[in-house]
Amino acid sequence: MAFGLKREDLEKWKREMEQGEIAFLTHYWLDDRFPQCRTVTKAGCIDLEKLAEWGAQYGLKPEWIDLRNPSRPHFDLLGEKQLFILKKEQLLHHLDRFRLE
Repeated sequence: MAFGLKREDLEKWKREMEQGEIAFLTHYWLDDRFPQCRTVTKAGCIDLEKLAEWGAQYGLKPEWIDLRNPSRPHFDLLGEKQLFILKKEQLLHHLDRFRLE
């Protein structure tokens, strides 16, 4: 279950993805499969090849791309991988806003 989203953040994420950028959206999240995780970051791009290439630099496999909504392909970043990637991408405001450190 997702919560803590602002409409403007969601719209910005969608717009950036549609423009072919790698876009990031972090929100609070509860899922019984991952009880240790309270947030998720969605890293998405409409250009699947670009998204797969971006993910490869972080050890993310193309088959991990969430394609349930074809207009919003994305990787779900969780836990230590989420923190590592947010830092590498200089998305420190995500870390601050969601108190991830």
